[in-house]
Amino acid sequence: MEDLIQTNYALDTFYFLVMGVLVMFMAPGFAMLEAGMVRAKNTSEILTKNVALFAIACIMYMLCGYAIMYPGAGTGAWLPILGLGIGEENATDAVLASGGDTYYSARSDHFFQVVFVATAMSIVSGAVAERMKLWAFLAFAVVMTGFIYPVQGFWKWGGGALDEAGFLDFAGSGVVHLCGATAALAGVLLLGPRTGRYGPDGRVNALPGANMPLAALGMFILWFGWFGFNGGSELKLSNVDEANAVAQVFVNTNIAACGGLIAALITARLLYGKADLTMALNGALAGLVSITAEPLTGSIQLSMLVGAIGGVLVVLSISALDKLRIDDPVGAISVHGAAGVWGLLAVCITNSDASFTAQLLGIASIFAWTFAASFIVWLALKKLLGIRITEEEEYTGADLAETGIEAYPEFVKA
Repeated sequence: MEDLIQTNYALDTFYFLVMGVLVMFMAPGFAMLEAGMVRAKNTSEILTKNVALFAIACIMYMLCGYAIMYPGAGTGAWLPILGLGIGEENATDAVLASGGDTYYSARSDHFFQVVFVATAMSIVSGAVAERMKLWAFLAFAVVMTGFIYPVQGFWKWGGGALDEAGFLDFAGSGVVHLCGATAALAGVLLLGPRTGRYGPDGRVNALPGANMPLAALGMFILWFGWFGFNGGSELKLSNVDEANAVAQVFVNTNIAACGGLIAALITARLLYGKADLTMALNGALAGLVSITAEPLTGSIQLSMLVGAIGGVLVVLSISALDKLRIDDPVGAISVHGAAGVWGLLAVCITNSDASFTAQLLGIASIFAWTFAASFIVWLALKKLLGIRITEEEEYTGADLAETGIEAYPEFVKA
């Protein structure tokens, strides 16, 4: 029995770590997607944001985020216990004494969770691209990853009030994606649109990205990393039932992305008369976000439908935000916000244990907390540091203004 416990512990820990590495690979996915979707003169700056936010997320989650999100005692609360550090490693005696209840290393859990935090923050970087000050963004990342995200994460995954209420969110359509999109929305509303994006007569002017091959590569990297995002959230692999569950999660995750991509491509063709690549890329991501709330219990056919509806919604949402003059260069608010809400509601279709009331409570709570807290932080940064580069700097590009390095110095600025 002792040998079996040790073997299963080693296998599940290894699985957890590998899935975490896959999720970490989403960081370059976001970086490449955003670098492809912004104009050439803003590429180095958006890359700087993406590499720096990952490091900030890891440091802040180590210092206080993990302790806030997983206090280790007490359930059903709205207020988490403020703490520091990441706790003690699972000792061999404690693992054996648990009889198999402790089935992976505490350190592997911390690593898996920290890459989720970085994912939420990466959502923000794309939405505020091309006009936000670098250091204001990084200052917000400190608060977002160390406090705002962990509090609402505690409500569900740390055994807090939403978990007690029956709110279901398997891998983070709400905890990660809706949270990131909401923080981005608060920032965008205070930041305003890019210069020239909207005409006085309501016209929406195209500001095309500089590198569509890079954007497509970023989407595929994110798709690849999503298998760790959803698959790792099963938490265990070391028996037949869990292994089959992981396989089901992988299959459902993949087909939802396919459904989202095709549905978005068709919707864009019907609405705009063209097969818009950017909508196809966002459609795949919207399908992935949609299925993330429950990638296990639904059939493969139903999962494809959930993803397809997410793909349609993301096209409609991007168009609606433009009509409201809410400028999101990469469509992050629509991909992670609109599709995140849909995914949480779709759980009521795919999982018989879901409660519509509990799902609405979760959506409202995550949105209200994240928006209010983020808006306050963004507003404070606006007053203290300023959050927007000047109009002249925006014209010449954030690369020169913020980093001094042009990504494509041999080309004429776009």
